[in-house]
Amino acid sequence: MSSTAAKEQTTEPAAVRAWAEGRMIFCELTDSRIIGFPASRFKILKSASDAELQAVELRLNGYTLRWENLDEDITVPGIVEG
Repeated sequence: MSSTAAKEQTTEPAAVRAWAEGRMIFCELTDSRIIGFPASRFKILKSASDAELQAVELRLNGYTLRWENLDEDITVPGIVEG
């Protein structure tokens, strides 16, 4: 008798939308979850103005948040993992 275990497929989380509200950054993920984190969690974002935080863009098919004017990139899988 033998048994086979189903292989788990893992897919890294990606975002479909990102935005800033006050000093919080939010992402809507492809699975419809919305996650947020305080800008103070990251050194460069902590010192950014509210207007600079609002300039967040999605890059690399939603796997990265980018602030061009701050030269800052944060991966969505990294955000999800905490």
